[in-house]
Order: sequence, then structure tokens, then C-alpha cells
Amino acid sequence: MTGQPLALTLGDPAGIGPEIVVKAWNALRKEGPAFVVVGDHDALASASGAGSKLLRRVASADEAAAIFPDALPVLDLPLRAPVVAGHPSAAAAAAIIQWIETAVGLALSGAVSGVVTGPIAKAPLYQAGFKFPGHTEFLGELTAATAYQGARGPVMMLIAGDLRAALVTVHEPLAKVAGKLSVETIVNAGLVTAQALRRDFGVEGPRLAVAGLNPHAGESGTLGREEVEIVGPAVAVLRDLGVDATGPYPADTLFPAEMRARYDAVVCLYHDQALIPVKMLDFWGGVNVTLGLPIVRTSPDHGTGFDIAGRGVARPDSLIAALRMARDISRTRGG
Repeated sequence: MTGQPLALTLGDPAGIGPEIVVKAWNALRKEGPAFVVVGDHDALASASGAGSKLLRRVASADEAAAIFPDALPVLDLPLRAPVVAGHPSAAAAAAIIQWIETAVGLALSGAVSGVVTGPIAKAPLYQAGFKFPGHTEFLGELTAATAYQGARGPVMMLIAGDLRAALVTVHEPLAKVAGKLSVETIVNAGLVTAQALRRDFGVEGPRLAVAGLNPHAGESGTLGREEVEIVGPAVAVLRDLGVDATGPYPADTLFPAEMRARYDAVVCLYHDQALIPVKMLDFWGGVNVTLGLPIVRTSPDHGTGFDIAGRGVARPDSLIAALRMARDISRTRGG
């Protein structure tokens, strides 16, 4: 294979990351996209059941594409403590963070065409002093995402089939969501999403649908004032800025096929408003994409699977889809 590989971080080594990484390589080794794993070689070998014979340490990402059909290339950054499948530990946090930082650095330098991140667990990272809610926010800090018409990434988007769902708030308790919403945050998410549809997905004249927060989108203010005072005004601002945005719509009517045909992406206001329809459409193959970054970043749309780690039953579908999407976005950007 030729061309730049993707960088794939191992994720939490006590989870299903090592297993699905090797399964994804087996599925993609002939046609690609090629990738180099950023992680611990020995942990990957033992936890995945692949054994060292299928893995090959590389000194740089440049070596990955040539050997990818025959062996899984690994940029070896060892852990500092042993790993037990299904038992996450804060002792692995420093290495997990280093793997992410290294992959982002490779992307920023142009050594890889994009970053795909394996699933991490937040609790062990928090125990070790990690100060970000998750991958998305950490990547925004690492890349110092650039502005677009006053907008700033990162914005999380979940994709399944023909549904692209961007999020205004992400990992917020439901009781705090309304207080986190403002005209500015919704406009920012809409601008970043519209830009990404053009730059990353080749959509000319992107159409956005914006969800309401309350039942029936507030029923003209009788079931909540957020649509009248925040969401509706934000849609108006987006339209004034040249974005083809409509809404707010009741969330329970936004996701049937007939409605999906009317927009290119939906802007959702909180986590489950986007995640439930995405996972209903394609539970195994959904992809998480970070919008508004100077680098390409995708990830599988699932967690670490500690309950099944080490049993050999984890499915790589979402990781395979994330790798293919990262390749496609890179190509659309011209990389």
C-alpha cells in the first residue's frame, strides 16, 4: 500500500480496544485504509490473542503502509504497569494520554492523514488527574481548533447511515442541559457543522435542522420557553449568517426517513437526543466524528466493553467504519 496511514490509538488496554484493533486489521489488511497503532505492543499482543507474530514494531508512521498487508504496525509506547482484561486502572492513564497526544502530534505534523481513537474510560483517567470531560474536549485543546465566522470546534457528530447528528452539549447531566444552552452555543455548533459538511463531506449548500428541547418543541412556550427565547433566535441568527437552518422541531418527529431526506445534518441539544436515533439506525456501525478541528478525527461509537474484554466476542464493525470514514474525510479535504 502507498500513501499516508491513519494513526489508531489503542484506547484503554483493559477493554476491548486491543481485540477490535486486530480484528479491524484482519478485515482491512488487503484493501485498507492502512493504519499504525499507537500503543503498547506487548499489551496489544497478549490482550488481543494475536501474538507477536502478527504485530511489527515501527519507528515511524512512514513504515506502516508498506508492511500493513502482512503485519499490524505498532508505534510502541509501553505501559508503566501490567494490564488485566476487564479491570481498568488509573495506572494506565499516563500511557493512554500519551498515546492520544502522540497520534495528534503525528496528524498535526502531516505524518498521518488522520486520527482514529480507541475507546477510553473516563473514570480511571479522572483518578489520575485528567481534567477533560472526554476525548473531544481534549482533542480541541491539543489542536487549538481554528475559528470559522466566530465559531470554534470541537463539535461532536454521530453518524449512522444517512443520519448526521451534531451535539450542542455532550456529557452533561440532563438537569443541567437547559442552563448550558444559549443562542451563542447553538449558533457555534451550527456554524461548525455547516463548515464541516462542506469541507469534510463535500456537501454544497448544507441544510441543517435544529431540534427543540421540550416536548412538542415547547408548544409555543406553554411547555417550556427555551424554544422561544434561545433555540428559535439561534436558528434566526444562523440564517442571517447564510446557513440554511430550520427549526426548532419536536425531536420525536425529526428522525424518520422522510424527515432525514430534508436535511444534511441535525443539530441536537443533548447527548441522548442524538445517540438514541443513531444507535437505533445502526447499533454496530455508528461513527463518532469530531468537527471543527484542523486534523481528521473519528472513533467507534461505543465504549470500552470491560464486561466482555478478553472473551474474544467484541465486534469491530464500528471501528472499521470509523477507519473508513477517516480515510474518506481526509480525501475530501484533499489529504
